[in-house]
Amino acid sequence: MKEGKKPVVTVTGADCIKDTFCTGGPGGQAQNKKATGVRFTHPPSGAAGECREHRSQEMNKREAWKRMCESKKFQAWIRMEHGRRMGKKTTEQQVDEAMAEFNLKTETLDEKSRWVETKPADLKGEE
Repeated sequence: MKEGKKPVVTVTGADCIKDTFCTGGPGGQAQNKKATGVRFTHPPSGAAGECREHRSQEMNKREAWKRMCESKKFQAWIRMEHGRRMGKKTTEQQVDEAMAEFNLKTETLDEKSRWVETKPADLKGEE
């Protein structure tokens, strides 16, 4: 990170739920006794990363964190959260602006079955 710049979004282990578990499978009784498997879950994004390949919990923890951070859900959440914190408009805000009355053209059929543009004030009585 460049000097003088602060990160906009940070995620730490305190923001996530960490689960440890016995890995099971081949490898004898040691795997059934030691909780070396690790799973990180990031509740705001719904992203999860899990690892049980290594014999040490520390290596599995690093790999699980990396997998969670690289997941599509987490990456999408980071982009949305960054945009929100930087003051960018959300998709819902953009849709609301696009659907404003002055951006819409409404037409109705007249007595001769021709399409005629209707002003928004004309439609208020029809609702």
